Formats: sequence, structure tokens, C-alpha cells
Amino acid sequence: SEQPDRHHDLAQVDIYEKLPVPFGLVRFGVAPDHPEVKNVINTFTHTARSDRCAYYGNVTVGRDVTVGELQQAYHAVVLSYGAEDNRVLGIPGENLSGVYSARAFVGWYNGLPENRDLKPDLSCETALIVGHGNVALDIARILLSPLDFLRTDITDCSLAALACSKVKRVWLAGRRGPLQVAFTIKELREMINLPGTQPVLNPADFTGLENAVKDAPRPRKRLTELMVKTALEKPREKAAMVQAAIPRLWGLKFQRSPQEVLPTPDGTRVRGVRMALTRLEGLGESAKAVPTGDVEELECGLVLSSIGYRSLPLDPAVPFDTQHGVIPNSSGRVMGVPGLYCSGWVKRGPVGVIITTMNDSFDTAQSVLEDLQGGVLDVSVSREGFGAVGSILHSRGIRPVSFSDWEKIDAAEVARGKAAGKPREKIVDPQEMLQLIGH
Repeated sequence: SEQPDRHHDLAQVDIYEKLPVPFGLVRFGVAPDHPEVKNVINTFTHTARSDRCAYYGNVTVGRDVTVGELQQAYHAVVLSYGAEDNRVLGIPGENLSGVYSARAFVGWYNGLPENRDLKPDLSCETALIVGHGNVALDIARILLSPLDFLRTDITDCSLAALACSKVKRVWLAGRRGPLQVAFTIKELREMINLPGTQPVLNPADFTGLENAVKDAPRPRKRLTELMVKTALEKPREKAAMVQAAIPRLWGLKFQRSPQEVLPTPDGTRVRGVRMALTRLEGLGESAKAVPTGDVEELECGLVLSSIGYRSLPLDPAVPFDTQHGVIPNSSGRVMGVPGLYCSGWVKRGPVGVIITTMNDSFDTAQSVLEDLQGGVLDVSVSREGFGAVGSILHSRGIRPVSFSDWEKIDAAEVARGKAAGKPREKIVDPQEMLQLIGH
């Protein structure tokens, strides 16, 4: 983050990144039809161009260089590598063809190299998304959006696949109720107003809810009121509806917990999901879903599980809490390892948006500054920084990508996009990126 730059005029910050290209989830997580959310890249770029900041892409920490080696080269090391895995449903049939994690699907349409060959099968009419978070709504919106909305930095190959998609009904199922949904009002409103689509909310799910939220915090109250209003109002006759014989639909299903993904007769593909009906024990955010013993089947040819991201341990030298999927820490100070810090999802778990994570990184930066001032970090001995790490990488045949290298890749992407009438066309093959900069 930028914060230490403002508070310490001698700090030199080196950033190591696994991919050749920077910006992580801002580039590979934020939906392509939300370009304004990516404006934070301008701030990051300004920071990266500082004389006291250097970027080294194409370096996998924990493999190309160990955390121990970084600790010997720097006074302080901050781990902010996020959550690169996803939670699994853990049910039979999860590995059938037609079942994907939300993380892989988002990675596919956003050009994340590891997901570029996903080739999701969009030949069915009904999709089920498991989860009630913003990522689930992002995916529903991408599946149902008019194509013109998507001509941003979505990959060419995904745009072509979506153009041929047969999906016209998307259900979002969650094991708890309307008062426990994790998505936010902006994303819900955007989905409700999506042209050519009709929200299907069951009025019975929402009776008496206004009363239940009258003392709830304002965001929860407004979110619930919008769902209630949408559930109870008469279907809008949109101009687009009149032309389309069968409109595209999306809806929320509550108190449904997937038990099994059901296969087609030949046993190869998904044909539906059996869901346990649940009842809620407890109130509000902490309510637990308990199966009632009843089940129902939902027919669908596409299943996307969006039940949360998960961080992985990076290096044996770094303590890791596998149960919670975080590095144990106090205000970003890694427990028991002086000089080692963490920030973001690997520090707090995979919750919150860009601003949450920015504030969290400022909190960690504050801890580093306090430790500098309090003498916890011994700066009387100089450290070599990249001088030492560069030699290690060179000896292992690793060539880092600099920020000016990235700017060449960036320019090439923007030029390719311009030719196709888009703001950018992402390069999805890391080898191609490296060739472009002469590596």
C-alpha cells in the first residue's frame, strides 16, 4: 500500500508477484462490467512508479525464493498473497462435468492464466449457483447480461462462449434465509435492473421481514427492503420483454443446502442437484441452517459453487491456521515471527471488498511503522534487498518482470483491445507475455 511512503521517507519497498502482471484480484476478480471499480489501479501505478518502490513479477515466493531468504534480505516482509483456492461443497457428484467453482469461472472470464482452458459448457437452459454473495451475483449477471454490457476487458474467448450460451434461467441457492445473504445492495440493485431479465422472488419467503429488520443496521435493513419490494411488486413489462418470447429469469432460493449433484443416465454430466431443505436456528447473522429431513431436486445442466475463497499455506517457515485459512497474527504481525507481517485475505479471511482490504493493509503498515520506531526491527544493520534476492533468482534460472516490462504488456493489451473496440484485450498466456518483453 501507499501508506508507508507517506510516513517514512527512507522506506524502500519491493513487491514480489507470482504472475508476470500486477494487480491481483483487481485485474482477475473484479467483474469486467465494473470497470470503474478498477480505478484503484491508477493509485497502485502511481505508487509503483515511485523511486522507492520496485516490482518483481513472475516470482513465486515459497518456490523460486523462500520466505526465509526474503527475511534475510529485508528488515520486514509482508505477506499479502490472498486466497488462491476455494472452499468445496464436499458432496457426491461435485466432480461431474458441468460443475465448476465460482473461482475458476471468474478466472476464466477475467483471463486468469490458470483458468484459460476451462471451456465451461453453457449449452443448457438452467444454471444453479450455490451461494448468496457478491461473486454469485457477478456470475449470474455475466451469464444473463446483454452482450453489449460485456464488451469491456472480458476475454475474447469468454465473450464468444457467452454469445453462444443457451442459459436463460439462473437460480442462486443458499442454505440460510433472506436475512443472512452476504451480497450488498449495489450488486442486488444492478441485478434487479438488468435489461431483458426478470427477477423471480417468492413473496412467501419475505412475509413479515420488514418487521424483523426494523432494528437491524441500516445496510441490512435497506437490502432486505429492496428484496421485499422486488418480491411483492407485479412483474414489470419491460420493452425488451415484449420482443423476447421467453425472458431470461433469475431468482433466489433460500434454506436449500446441496446434498448431491445428480448425474445424467450415462453418469458423465450434471442433470440436477438434490437439496436438503433447512430450518434456521438462532437469529440474524449467526443463525445456523439445520436440515429438516425433506429434500427437493432442481434440474440444471450447469452448477457453480460460490461458497467462499480459501487461502493456502505458502512456505513451511510461516505459521498457518488451516482451520480458519489464515496466518495467525495480531494487527498484521505474524505470531511468533518478528519482522514478518501479513495483510488482506490471508490475514483476515476472504471477506470484504477493495476498500476493506485497503484499510486492512493500512493497519498492517501502521504495525510495521510502530515496530520500526519501537526498535523491534533492527535497521542499524543494512539489508541487501533485491541485491541478494536477484542473485538467488538468477542462480535458479528465474527472470523477474519489472514494472516497465508490465507497462509494455499493458500497452500491447490496450492496442489489441482498441482493434476490437474494447478498452483492452488481456493476454492470457504467461509465455506470450514473457515473449512480448523479450524474456
